Amino acid sequence: MTPPNCQIRLATSDDCKVISDFNTCLASETEGKSLNPETIQAGVKAFLADQHRGRYFVAVCKGAVVGQMAHTREWSDWRNGEIWWLQSVYVLPEFRQQGIFRALYQHLESLALSSSDVIGVRLYVETHNRKAQEAYGHLGLRDANYSVMERIFRNDV
Repeated sequence: MTPPNCQIRLATSDDCKVISDFNTCLASETEGKSLNPETIQAGVKAFLADQHRGRYFVAVCKGAVVGQMAHTREWSDWRNGEIWWLQSVYVLPEFRQQGIFRALYQHLESLALSSSDVIGVRLYVETHNRKAQEAYGHLGLRDANYSVMERIFRNDV
């Protein structure tokens, strides 16, 4: 259920700056990383321009964007279905603990459940971010017993 005076909507290109700013805050708060403003803005712009990559949803309260969540797509040949990866989850500090994240998640989950191709959702979370893990757990997400490994070829962070 969306908090009073708030709505969840699909992000548009007009939201590029606020999403870029939120991603910058997210990287700083959760990982202590500084993002290159030009790179993040170009990345968000490209993402918003191509829904095959995924989609951003924003929470708007009294005309202002106060939170966001994105999803990307992964095809599971094992399950013959699409898994949506939740990404770039951010809520302004002064709007936390008010149901904004829950509303974003429930909106996205309802879209996933209504699609015959989507078989689940996943996300990755920093191992030290217990608060986020607890919030995700309250929504029914569980540790999948995987570790994420990576090799980044270009790093602006």
